[in-house]
Amino acid sequence: MTLDEFKIRHSALLAARYSGTRSVSYDGKTVTYGSDAELAAAIGDIERRIAALENTSRRILRPFAVKDL
Repeated sequence: MTLDEFKIRHSALLAARYSGTRSVSYDGKTVTYGSDAELAAAIGDIERRIAALENTSRRILRPFAVKDL
């Protein structure tokens, strides 16, 4: 898989997570994740693969807020 393909999948995963859905479609295939944790793990995996292909050790930070109830 090429770097561009990984970046496209990364964008699709982020869009799904931020929209609150657990289904991602790309290349004519649909993947449904069982939980947000599984989706987050998939995003982390793609980010590690992208970093390895770019030969960098930097991390992609995605800040988020948690509201105490």
